[in-house]
Amino acid sequence: MIHALFSGVATFFLALALGEPIVRYLRRKNIGKEVSEHLPEHQKKAGTPTFGGFMIWLPTFIVTAVAVDWWNHQSILLPLGMIGITMAAGFVDDLGTLQYRSQKGLSWRFKIAFTSLFALGAAIVLYRFIEVESINIPYVGSYALGLFYIPLATIVIVATTSAVAVSDGLDGLVGGTTLIAFIAYGIIGFIQGQEFVATFAFIIAGANLGFVWYNAHPARVFMGDTGALALGSSLAVVALMTGQWLLLPLIGIVFVAEAGSNILQIGYYKISGGKRIFRRAPFHHHLELIGWAETQIVTRFWLISIVAAMAGVALALEVPEK
Repeated sequence: MIHALFSGVATFFLALALGEPIVRYLRRKNIGKEVSEHLPEHQKKAGTPTFGGFMIWLPTFIVTAVAVDWWNHQSILLPLGMIGITMAAGFVDDLGTLQYRSQKGLSWRFKIAFTSLFALGAAIVLYRFIEVESINIPYVGSYALGLFYIPLATIVIVATTSAVAVSDGLDGLVGGTTLIAFIAYGIIGFIQGQEFVATFAFIIAGANLGFVWYNAHPARVFMGDTGALALGSSLAVVALMTGQWLLLPLIGIVFVAEAGSNILQIGYYKISGGKRIFRRAPFHHHLELIGWAETQIVTRFWLISIVAAMAGVALALEVPEK
């Protein structure tokens, strides 16, 4: 556990050191994000540099290469691979959100299809090569799912990736909530004796902390889908590697609420012929429109995430051993 914690600390300081030159480079190149016209209260943020996800993933890859014994734990290459794949898709999408660019970002249909394809590949690797195919149910036990595990794992990866990306909209929101989730799964991995998983989770948490230093309100940089898609996919894979993926909706309760509000809003709008449940979706924008300050929303979502993570770790300890 000491090694895992110090790895996270080292990643934080590396992200902190790399952050300043990255922000300066993005500003110098005028790589500023365009803000949707449907978010008039956020127009003051237009031009803020995006691609901040590189501030998370560059330190993560560097420290993982040094701190994780990946030669003897080659399964760690799976979440690293998913990070690389979804980060690349996020990068292309972020290009379409820049100011003064004529091209548009990737459609949500393409992103879902793209993520689904590689999520299926990750699920097959988990089942055939890493040999994790179980569902752990608190107070009940652990049960092997066989081939049924593959479609379930695919759904978990796609849903988590999409939910985290949808939640990215306020300064520090996704950075803070995902780092809490990774800390929770780092603790779970250590309890299970998977120290390499715990180390990897704390490395991402440390990198996230470094990013939040620059993303705290008022943000100097946005993570963009370069960060959000990869955070979601890697969180899902880490959860699946621990076998505690059933607790992911609890540990990631903010992402469930955010994505759920989007689904409800779209569905009700179509069914009702134009009526809405929320003033605006996802839910954090609804809270803004009823008078909550951005910092108030983010802080309270962090608090909810901490409580949910504590409950999730506690329930993970309640899975009886066979």
